[in-house]
Amino acid sequence: MNLPIAIQLYSVRDDMEKDFVGTIKKVKELGYDGVEFAGLFGKSGADVKAICDDIDIKIVSAHVPYYDMLENPEAALKDYQDMGCKYVVVPYLTEECRPGTDGWESTVAGIEKIGKAAKEMGMKLLYHNHDFEFLKIDGKYALDILYDTVSADLLATEIDTCWVNVGGEEPAAYVEKYTGRAPVVHLKDFAGQKGNGPLYKLIGIDEEEAADSANTFEFRPVGSGVQDWKKITAAAEKAGAEWVVVETDDPSMGKTPMECAEMSISYV
Repeated sequence: MNLPIAIQLYSVRDDMEKDFVGTIKKVKELGYDGVEFAGLFGKSGADVKAICDDIDIKIVSAHVPYYDMLENPEAALKDYQDMGCKYVVVPYLTEECRPGTDGWESTVAGIEKIGKAAKEMGMKLLYHNHDFEFLKIDGKYALDILYDTVSADLLATEIDTCWVNVGGEEPAAYVEKYTGRAPVVHLKDFAGQKGNGPLYKLIGIDEEEAADSANTFEFRPVGSGVQDWKKITAAAEKAGAEWVVVETDDPSMGKTPMECAEMSISYV
């Protein structure tokens, strides 16, 4: 694979909170070409840009809470503009915003509004999916409805390949489906039974543990789970991706988050 590799810094969020600069230096030392932010830990966009410039690591993108961007897009995005972010990302939707609720239609309109603001500020809005967007509405996945409704000049994809698989689709095929509209692709691995285990426990939604612990879902370092990475990375290149981004929501296999990050970059 010839694409540059970034890491979603949410993967090492505890390290970031303890040592912001040292953590970014460490992922650079591991071989990552870029970083995707999920929070700035109280630092200004200008400060973050200076830190990354000094370390010589690229700022690819940033996950920014949907409601923050919706309420005041210009204020919410100013730090990321100052950082030189090319992409900003809707990372997650809380339950009342999701497909299948009365809020979904206004969510689509809200994403379009944010996309327009991002474009005016010189950035591009991406959408990072989970599995709940693979709900069908009138025979079509809600995720596809979103991309059909909001024009490509205002919204592109950040396809999370783990959640595509959990949602019931083949990740490589889904990446290729959005050829020309898939600048950033998330590489995330998992093991265990899809639909079992605490899939959303890290983002505030409790789920009951699977009764059969052998089938419990868990996130894994890239290359340590069930995903077909040769097909996925080939699809990312074919789709015209500019970056692939490693993300591990939760460490596993008895490893620390940074050890998982090292295992992932070594594999990729």
